[in-house]
Amino acid sequence: MAGSSEHFDYIVVGAGSAGCVVAARLSEDPHVNVLLLEAGQRDEHPYLKMPLAFLKAMPDPRFNWPYMTEPEPHLNGRQLPLPRGKVMGGSGSINGMFAMRGHPRDYDQWAQMGARGWSYADVLPYFRKLENSWRGDSTYHGTQGPVKVRPIDLPELHHERMMQTAHAAGLPTSEDLAGDVPEGFARGEQTVDEKGRRVSAATAYIKPALGRRNLDVRSGVLVRRVVFDGKRCVGVEIDTPEGAQVIRARREVVLSGGAYNSPHLLMLSGIGPAEHLREHGIDVLHDSPGVGRNLQEHPTASLEFNASQPVTFLNQLRWDKIALNSVRWALFGTGPMATQVNSCNVVVRTADHLDRPDLQIMVNPIRFDAQTWFPGVRAVQEHVWWAGLVQLHPESRGWVNLRSADPRETAAVTLNILATEEDRAQMRRSVRMARKIYNTPPMSEYVGSERTPGAQVETDEELDAYIAASCYVAQHPTSTCAMAMGDRSVVDSELRVLGVEGLRVADCSVMPTVPGGNTNLSAIMVGEKCADLIKGEVLPAAEVPNLEHAA
Repeated sequence: MAGSSEHFDYIVVGAGSAGCVVAARLSEDPHVNVLLLEAGQRDEHPYLKMPLAFLKAMPDPRFNWPYMTEPEPHLNGRQLPLPRGKVMGGSGSINGMFAMRGHPRDYDQWAQMGARGWSYADVLPYFRKLENSWRGDSTYHGTQGPVKVRPIDLPELHHERMMQTAHAAGLPTSEDLAGDVPEGFARGEQTVDEKGRRVSAATAYIKPALGRRNLDVRSGVLVRRVVFDGKRCVGVEIDTPEGAQVIRARREVVLSGGAYNSPHLLMLSGIGPAEHLREHGIDVLHDSPGVGRNLQEHPTASLEFNASQPVTFLNQLRWDKIALNSVRWALFGTGPMATQVNSCNVVVRTADHLDRPDLQIMVNPIRFDAQTWFPGVRAVQEHVWWAGLVQLHPESRGWVNLRSADPRETAAVTLNILATEEDRAQMRRSVRMARKIYNTPPMSEYVGSERTPGAQVETDEELDAYIAASCYVAQHPTSTCAMAMGDRSVVDSELRVLGVEGLRVADCSVMPTVPGGNTNLSAIMVGEKCADLIKGEVLPAAEVPNLEHAA
C-alpha cells in the first residue's frame, strides 16, 4: 500500500446532491481545508445541461453506476434498472429535476421516531436556505440560496386543462405544494435556472467555490474503504494507478455516496451486519445490523390513454422542431428543451383515512416511448397521454448486500417492493383514481380508449398481475443508513456513525422513511444541515403555520 502523503481537515466522499453541499459549505471557513472525491467524471456533457435531455442522460453508462436489482420476489423475478449518477452532481445531474419536498408530516414523523432536530419546523429553514425560488421570499421559500427553482410552464403541456379537471372531479388543488396547501393538483416545479440550464448541486454549490484555495475537488477517484485507527476514522483509502493510497482526515470523513454506495462503503470498511461481513472475509470493526437494511423506494405504475386529438407533446418531436428548439435553447435558454414535460404534479390521497397524500401522479402529455419523427421517412406515432403513478409511502422494505469484498464490484440491491398487501392495495387504488381523473371533463374530451393496461383489466387480481409485470421505481432510494431506527440505527441525529468516531453520513440513506415526493431537494437539505451540524451552527426552528389539508 502506498503511504499517506496527504492530509485534509475534512474529506467528503461522493459529489452528489448532499456531498457537494457539505464540501462547499465547510470550505466557506478559510481556516479548514476540504477534499471532495467523486468516482465519476466532470459534468460537462450537453446532456447534463439541457433539461429535456435528461431522458438521454439517465440511462447513459458514461454517467451511471451500473446498478440492477436482484430478481425482485414480488415482481415475477424481474430485475429493474437503477440509474444512479456517477458524475459530478451525482443523481442530481441526470434526474428529472423535479423540485419537491414532500409533506410536512413526513419530517414530523422522523422526529416522532426519534430523529431530534429533523421535524418540519427544523428542516424548513434549510429548505429556505438552499432555495432561490421564483415565488419570492416568504414563510416557506427563500431567494438567497444557490438552487434556482422555476415553474414548468409551456402552453403545450395542458396544465390549465388538468386543473379544471381536478375541480370537476372534486379533488383539491394547490398554488404551492411547499406552502399552505401541501396536497392536490399543482404546477410542477423544476431545478432549472433563468438560462434554461439544469441546476445540480455541482453547478449550484461546487462550481462557484472552485476558486477557493482550501477546497480540492477530484473526479475519477474510487474510494476503496474508510480507514480507522482503533474506532477513530482517520481517512480513506483510494485507488490510484500506483496502487492503494491513504488520504488522511484530521477532523472528519463524510460519506455521501447515496442509498446504495454509502452502506456499501461502510460494509467494506467493517461496519455492518457482523455475520454478513464475515461471510465476505471482512473484519468486523462495529456490528451495525441496520447498515444496508430499511431500503425504501417509490414503486411506480404506468397508465396510458389514447388521445382523441393530436395535441400531445409528440408534436414537438418532429426533427425540424427539435433542431430549431435546440438552437433556441442554446441561444436564449427558452422553449421545450429548457423544461421538463409535465402537465401537472398531482399529490393526493387514495383513501379518506390517510393523514397525508399517498399518491403522486406524474401527468405527462406524451407517450412513454416517444421518438423523434421525420415526415416522409418515419411516421409520427399515435398520440398518447401517459400517467406515472408513484406510491409515496410504501410499507415494504428492501436491502443492500455485498457481492464480494472487492470495492470495484457494486452492491447487490433487492428493493422488495410490493411485498405487503397494503402496498398492493394502494397501487390498485391509484390505478382506479387515475382512471377517474382521465375520464373527467375537460380532460376526458381529449382522451380516447385506455391503451395500457386496458379498461378490461379491472378486478383486483387482474390489476395485481398487471402491476407486478410492469411496475418500476421512481429512482428515489433512501434509508439504508438511517437514524431513529432504535437498535438498528446506523447514524445518530447529528448524522454521526454509531460505534465509531470521526465519521458521518450525509445523503438520502440517513432518512428514516422516504419523503412523499421527489427526493433531490431533500438530499440537498440534508447536506445543508450536515454542514451546520459539523460547524455547530444549526439554524433555529421555524414558526410553522397550521397547514390546510394537513390532517
